[in-house]
Amino acid sequence: MKKASILTSAAIMIFLTYSCSNSSKEFRSISPEVLKDKIAGGWAGKMIGVTYGAPTEFRALSRIYDDSINWKPSDISGSMWQDDIYVQLTFLMSMDKYGMDAPSKKYQEMFAKAGYQLWHANMQARKNYYDSIFAPLSGSPEYNLHADDIDFQIEADYIGFMCPGMPRTATEIADKIGRIMNYGDGVYGGIFVAALYSEAYFTSDIPAIIEKALKSIPAESDYNKIVRDVIRLHAQYPSDWRASWQELENKWGDVDICGAGTAFNIDAKLNGAYIVMGLLYGEGDPVKTLDITTRCGQDSDCNPSNALAVLGVIKGFSGLPGYMQDGVTAIGDSLFINTTYSFNTAVSATDKYARELIAKDGGEVSDNSIKIKLQEPVAPPNEISFPDVVFDRRMEIFDNNGWKFKGNWKAFEKISWPEKKTYKQSMYAENAGDELEISFNGTGISINGNWVKDGGKADVFVDGKLHRSIDTYYDFANQEHTASIWHVLNLQPGDHIIRIVASGEKRPESAGTRVYIESAIIFKTEKKKNESYKFSFEK
Repeated sequence: MKKASILTSAAIMIFLTYSCSNSSKEFRSISPEVLKDKIAGGWAGKMIGVTYGAPTEFRALSRIYDDSINWKPSDISGSMWQDDIYVQLTFLMSMDKYGMDAPSKKYQEMFAKAGYQLWHANMQARKNYYDSIFAPLSGSPEYNLHADDIDFQIEADYIGFMCPGMPRTATEIADKIGRIMNYGDGVYGGIFVAALYSEAYFTSDIPAIIEKALKSIPAESDYNKIVRDVIRLHAQYPSDWRASWQELENKWGDVDICGAGTAFNIDAKLNGAYIVMGLLYGEGDPVKTLDITTRCGQDSDCNPSNALAVLGVIKGFSGLPGYMQDGVTAIGDSLFINTTYSFNTAVSATDKYARELIAKDGGEVSDNSIKIKLQEPVAPPNEISFPDVVFDRRMEIFDNNGWKFKGNWKAFEKISWPEKKTYKQSMYAENAGDELEISFNGTGISINGNWVKDGGKADVFVDGKLHRSIDTYYDFANQEHTASIWHVLNLQPGDHIIRIVASGEKRPESAGTRVYIESAIIFKTEKKKNESYKFSFEK
């Protein structure tokens, strides 16, 4: 895994460098005023879209959201504390501090040390940083079970905004930043949305923008395939997005590894497909685009945020409805939490970096005109995070079958909310030699436990061999969490035994040596349903 990740990144850099040196000498022109207006439109679209969908986020799982959406322009002020915006602004601040060419470890460091809470792939990337697992390994499937999650997809906007008509440049930046927290389709999600913005600077033809952006990701990737499915469904049901949604759900609804066995889906692919669905069926209308993208469900604040940002680049800030412009302008100088940026300063900084990137690529930049050297997109090599990995079953720690305990294991109790009832949440041990054993049949397993401020260390053995030592301490940004504390995939099919042995050791800042175990997720290997599934009109 380590060698593959490093070699893949190197291959991309070599290919991009070669391609740039042999690129066409043709240029596309844009005035400085239009460039800045489109950048402002992109940032405004993010702010408007995320607040439009915020009340619906994960309220519709594997279903269409049919409740009322009561959004008003004054709600845009809520974008000031949305992670869709302040996390990526951390990367912009990293560029300010260390420069655009800084190594990914510097970006990961500033991101990891930021004073806000994180979830999913981002949270794992932060934990990996403090466990001395740095990019690109921090986003790899070996160390991040959230590798295909949406995280980078919702944080790559600034890359596309500063790469007008420059999809290769966007891919080069995205490949470095995206591997902090993601891999494979998780990285392609960020590359794809950045490419959408890059292409949107020079055409208002939404199908053409989508087609061109697809050239920036591998044709054989599942991400590319699901977007092409949306295009096919739109052609089949041009006036019925709900029919398209249902067909898409039937084929792709259970691909998420993070939400395996549940209706919850934070996979970049499916949520990215909803962005495309909103763009195609929205037909360039901001309100219609917002409404459809949001009603597709799942991560339904992030998806309309991306979709309207594409329209924001196409139309420019000046082309958005007046009431949307007014809502953004009213808070234009307010700082996004956890950042040094406001809307106005983010637009100015993005404009500055865009000019620098244009000039660096051989373009021409002056106060009166900007010429951008024509770039054709280049897709990186295809990577698959979880090939043929399928959810099998979940085993709770209090199940009587499959778990064996040695030493002094105790039940950890919590109080439920809002019922305020005491319940047993997990089992924990804290002494050296305390041991847990679990037997299972399958090809992979994820052990879920608690990342907490009194978390300690343990050794994990697979079929008698030490696989890895783990550290369950987590108290960054005053956050604790129940998460996958260890996983292994791609085992030979059959019976396996996992042993978790507490070491009685801890990192200096931990308040204890406890190791908490809550459940296990068992995986098997088989072809996924979407690989052979046919839509109703194909049968």
